Amino acid sequence: MNRSVSSKGLKLSDILVTVLVAVLFAIIYNFVWLPYEAMKPLGLHLEQLVYGVWFMAAVVAYLIVPKAGIALLAEFAAGAGETIVMGKFDIPTFVFAFLQGLACEIVFMIFRYQSRSVIVCILAGVSAALISLPIEYFYGYMSEVAGWNVLLYVVMRVISGALVTGILSYLIVKALDQTGVTKLFRTSTQSDYDSL
Repeated sequence: MNRSVSSKGLKLSDILVTVLVAVLFAIIYNFVWLPYEAMKPLGLHLEQLVYGVWFMAAVVAYLIVPKAGIALLAEFAAGAGETIVMGKFDIPTFVFAFLQGLACEIVFMIFRYQSRSVIVCILAGVSAALISLPIEYFYGYMSEVAGWNVLLYVVMRVISGALVTGILSYLIVKALDQTGVTKLFRTSTQSDYDSL
């Protein structure tokens, strides 16, 4: 799924597709709380293995529309949509969404918006996981637990960023590419088809 950016600026269709992805993930984000909370009693921070779902909007949107600003817009819009679906205004959700989208955006920028490879997706997922930890420390309870417990928490979150955000997002968009759905949103090159 390597491909170069087709044009520099964002078009209205790019923004609309990004917002559509964000709305879908805003709904998904509200349902992720169910397995997340169900896994908490199991201990060992296994619930963190689900956490990567909350970073997926940025990666999925970027893979569909690989342009500057898409990851940040998608993640922030998904976070804003999540608060609407929750029915309450939640400042931490906006902070998480903005910084997670920014972390993904920086990874895509490092690769000059030229790569849609699984490795780049994994790096974006890991960066979103890592940026979420200081926020979690500030808003959460991490300062109150033992060092080994924090380390386990971090490891599980990073694994989720790599596997769920990175690989699962890549596989979802690859499946969409194979169905031809994403063809409506971007021009495809022969190397796109060859990489599938």
